[in-house]
Amino acid sequence: MHAKFSREITRMKRIEGQARGVVRMMEEERYCIDILQQLSAIEAAVRAAKSKVLEIHAAHCIEDAIRTGDSEGQRQKFRELVDLFEKVGR
Repeated sequence: MHAKFSREITRMKRIEGQARGVVRMMEEERYCIDILQQLSAIEAAVRAAKSKVLEIHAAHCIEDAIRTGDSEGQRQKFRELVDLFEKVGR
């Protein structure tokens, strides 16, 4: 298994279950506020997963580029981060 992502894989499986639960709630025409609360919980869980994956990226990929002294690799990782923050900011 992907050791560095094992917790996030578990988290994503939980989110997947939550999403199926929301679909069921919609199919049952449950109260909109209850559905919205569940959607908010999913959003929070996805934000937490994104944050953790970014942390993993910084701890492993970027750190490796810095440690090796590979200036092209460092520039590439920096560009990736800039692109990511631009997308997140939209």
